[in-house]
Amino acid sequence: MNEQTAYLMALVISGVIVTVCVVLHYEALRFLSRTVGVHVHKRIGVLVVMLGLLLAHIAEISIFALGYRVMQLSAELGHIAGLNENNLFEFIYFSSVVFTTVGFGDLIPIGPIRVLTAAEGLVGLATITWSASFTFLAMQRLWPHLLTQSERNAKD
Repeated sequence: MNEQTAYLMALVISGVIVTVCVVLHYEALRFLSRTVGVHVHKRIGVLVVMLGLLLAHIAEISIFALGYRVMQLSAELGHIAGLNENNLFEFIYFSSVVFTTVGFGDLIPIGPIRVLTAAEGLVGLATITWSASFTFLAMQRLWPHLLTQSERNAKD
């Protein structure tokens, strides 16, 4: 496989993983939106939202980790230097560092696998922001007593 083909393959794999994670996040938000407020007491609704979103993010990180593992099986798609490929938790660690855009130093992607790394950073930033917005809206709906007097007046 030549270098351009390897990068194209990495781009396709990244596109599939990004699509799966965005759809998963959308469905998690949809599920939480329908469930919270209907089946959950309002006092614990925000807690359910937070735990649900954390589970969604953990699932998304795990999907990216599996993507790294699959890509590393092919020498042409690159590798992550410093990573023990026999330990799935190291892939999850690397994925969580990239997803949260903390940055890396102990593990470094080399070759076309960097395309997936770049895509994960973007997806992590977007979904974490999406989750924060959703949580803010849930808090406004579930905890109306937290609104300031001026916000209450503006709603009336």
